[in-house]
Formats: sequence, structure tokens, C-alpha cells
Amino acid sequence: MKVTIINGSPTPGSRLSGVIALTEELLRSEGFEVSHVNVVELPPEDLIHTKFESEAIVKANGLVAAADAVVVASPVYQASYTGVLKTFLDLVPQKGLAGKVVLPLFIGGSLAHLLTIDYALKPVLSALGARYILGGVYTVDAQVARTETGGFDIAGELRTRLEENVKELARETRLRQQS
Repeated sequence: MKVTIINGSPTPGSRLSGVIALTEELLRSEGFEVSHVNVVELPPEDLIHTKFESEAIVKANGLVAAADAVVVASPVYQASYTGVLKTFLDLVPQKGLAGKVVLPLFIGGSLAHLLTIDYALKPVLSALGARYILGGVYTVDAQVARTETGGFDIAGELRTRLEENVKELARETRLRQQS
């Protein structure tokens, strides 16, 4: 099974990186081969000018197309996911998520934006053909602490939710492969 993690954070090394790292570890333990699209590493001019034919965009979309499942991760800014993530999603082919199980992972400063996944992201994922969108994991910054060694300490409750969601992603992906 293949999964592509789309990281919509404009900040390398952010707390979201800790959430993604643990998610990747859990995905690998479920037998997934993991690929990454770090949107901030894509050429800005290709994103802004919607260069579908750009080598970097074609490669990123190839990782999404080859995946059985997709994780979409983003910090929450101004009650929505990041603009850099939106510019990439605008370049995913119209039915680019059809047949894939999708797991949203969002992190924000408070619970005030808990419904961002449902109201901001899920309509866009649906427009891209996604029909198997899991509930997702929304976490707050306080659940991801930086350690003195530069790593991240993930709160137990968040770790449990990530484990449960990755197990659900694996189960749903296996079901889709059998049908």
C-alpha cells in the first residue's frame, strides 16, 4: 500500500512536522510505503502561475496519483488551511483524489478552529473526487512540545487519536483494494 503525505506548512520544522513524523512512523508500521509532497519546497512561480506542466508539479501529482491513500496536513491560519496548500490543491487534477482514502491532519492555536477540516478542507477534497474522507485529526499546538534535542514530544491523547486514525486509514485502504 502506498500513501502520500501532502504537507501544507510553509514552515519547515514546525510542530506539524512532529505530527507528520509520528503519523509516518505509524503508517509504516501498518505496511504503507510513504511518499511526501512538501508544498513549500515546490517552485513558488509554478504554484502561483498554475504551471500544470512544470516538472516539479508533475512529479508531485505523480506521487498523489500513485498513492492508495493521501494524508493532507496543514496548520490553521485565519480559520482555514494555508494558502500554499490551496495553491497546490488547485494543481491536482480534477479527479486526482478519486478512489483514495484521505486523512486530514490539522494543527491550530486553539480549539476555536476545530471545524476547519469540515468547512474549509473537505469541500475542496470532494471537488477533487475524494469520497473516502476520514474525520481527521485536529490538534492544538499545546499537544506538541519541542524537546531540548530538537525533536517533538506528542501528548498521549494526541498519540492515541493518531494511532486510531492511521488504523482506520489502513483498514479503509485495504477494503478499497479488495473491491
